[in-house]
Amino acid sequence: MIEWFTWLQVAVAVVAGVLAVILGFAGRKPSDLTLGALALVELLLIAQLIVAIVAPFTGNEPVGSVLEFYTYLVSAILLPAAAGFWALVDRSKWSTVILGVVALAIAVMVYRMQQIWTTLPL
Repeated sequence: MIEWFTWLQVAVAVVAGVLAVILGFAGRKPSDLTLGALALVELLLIAQLIVAIVAPFTGNEPVGSVLEFYTYLVSAILLPAAAGFWALVDRSKWSTVILGVVALAIAVMVYRMQQIWTTLPL
């Protein structure tokens, strides 16, 4: 996988997560900014899914467990969609906090996916 793309995903997810957690604890409801950041994370994950499907055909095979990689990837794609839907329906400060926690969890999953693809598994 392309390393700069992974770090872009991690950075966007961390910034979105920290922003949403701070806004949530400040009592703010989900804003267009927090939902937009989560939507950007979702688009980057979908792009990563496409790259992961195409990569083996170009000779770029994962080093670690393929099942673990795709499990993380599918989970990471479903989480922002579910959190975003809940934030749109609920519109409370707690849904904003959940958006932040989901974004931070996705940052960890993306980092782990990069490890699976490029290095020996832990």
